[in-house]
Amino acid sequence: MAQCAIKPDVEFVRELQETGGESLKKCYQCATCSVACPLSPENAPYPRKEMVWASWGLKDKLMGDADLWLCHNCGNCSDLCPRGAKPADMMSAARNVIYRDLVEPTCVGKLMSSPSGLPVLFAVPALLWLVVWAIRASIVGAWFPRTADGRIVFGQIFYGDYTIDPIFMLTFFGALFLIGRGAVKLWKSFKPEGKLAVIGKQKCWLWHLWDVLWDEVITHKKFSDCEAGPDTGKTRYNRQFGHLLLVYSFCILAFVTAVVAGGHWIGKVWPVVSIETPMPLTFPVKLLANLGALMLLAGLAVLTVRRFLQDKENHGSSWHDWYFLGIIWAVALTGVLSQCFRLADCVTLAFMVYYLHLVFVWMLFAYLPWTKLGHFVYRTVALVYVRMYGRS
Repeated sequence: MAQCAIKPDVEFVRELQETGGESLKKCYQCATCSVACPLSPENAPYPRKEMVWASWGLKDKLMGDADLWLCHNCGNCSDLCPRGAKPADMMSAARNVIYRDLVEPTCVGKLMSSPSGLPVLFAVPALLWLVVWAIRASIVGAWFPRTADGRIVFGQIFYGDYTIDPIFMLTFFGALFLIGRGAVKLWKSFKPEGKLAVIGKQKCWLWHLWDVLWDEVITHKKFSDCEAGPDTGKTRYNRQFGHLLLVYSFCILAFVTAVVAGGHWIGKVWPVVSIETPMPLTFPVKLLANLGALMLLAGLAVLTVRRFLQDKENHGSSWHDWYFLGIIWAVALTGVLSQCFRLADCVTLAFMVYYLHLVFVWMLFAYLPWTKLGHFVYRTVALVYVRMYGRS
C-alpha cells in the first residue's frame, strides 16, 4: 500500500489563526460549508478541503489551490457551520497570508499583516513628501505660498513636472510590475506537475478574461449569485451595490487623472488641449471628478456600515480588511477636504491636508501588491485559470 508522509507547517497554522482564522480547529469536516456555498462546483467543492488543509498546516496545498481565490465571502458557510469554525474567515485569512509572501520584498507584506507595521508604512511616504515640501518651500520662499493674485495653488509646492508626476509614475508602474510578477507566480503554482490535458474546444485566455471581467467587475453578477444560496435565517448585507460604487468611482477618478495628465503633458506640444489646475468647479472634467469622489464616499459608507452590522459570532474582520477600507477612506476624505479648504481660502489647512492626501495616495499604490486591491488581481488570475481548464 502506498504511503504519503504529511509534513504540517505549524507556523503556517499559527499565522492563519492570527490573521483571522482563529476558529479553524473547530472544523470536524461535516461538509455543511461546501453544501451551503452557491458558487462551489460539484467536481471540486470548497471550502471543506481548504479547512482540512489549513488545519493540518499544508501550506503548499493551499498555495496551489485556485479555489481558495474564488470565494466571495458571502458568509453562508459561516452562518450554517454547526461548530462555529468560520470557514469564510479562514478562506480570507489564507489568502491574506499567501499574498503577503507572494511578492518581493516580503518585508512589506509582513509590515502589512498587523497594526504594528502601520507607523513604518506611513513614515516612508510622509518623509518623502515632507522632503519635497521642504525643498520646494526653500525655492519659493514660503511653506504655505499664494500666487501673485492671492490664490491657493498646490502646484506651487508640489510641482507636477518634477515631483508628483515622476514620483507617482515610478510608484504606480513599479507596483504594477511587482503585482504582475506575483500573478505569474500564482498562475504557476496552480499548474500541476507534468502536462495537463484539456478535452474539448478551447478558446483564447483573453476571451476567458473578458468573461471574468464581465461577471466579476462590470456587472458584479457573482455577488448576486451568492444571494441565491440557502436561507441561513440571518440578515444578509449584499456587497454588490457598495462594491459597484467603489469600482466605478475608481474608474472615473482614474479617467480624470489620465485626462488631466494628458492635458498637461500633451498641452505642452499642442496648447489647444492644455488643462490647467486648479480647474473651475463648472469645468466638465472637474464635475466628473467630484462625481467620482461622491461615489467613492458613498461606496465606502455602504461597505463600512455592512462590516459593522455583521454578526460578530460568525463573521470577523481582519486587519487587512480594515486597512484597505481605512486607506481608501483616508484618500477620499483628504482629497475632498483639501479642495474644500482651498475653496474656503484656508491656506495652511489646505496645504497640510493636501500633503496628507499625497501620503495616502502613495500608500494606496505603493503597497498595492500586498493589499486586498492586489487580491482583486490575484482572484482574476485564478478565475481565468479555472475557466481555461474546464470550469464555467
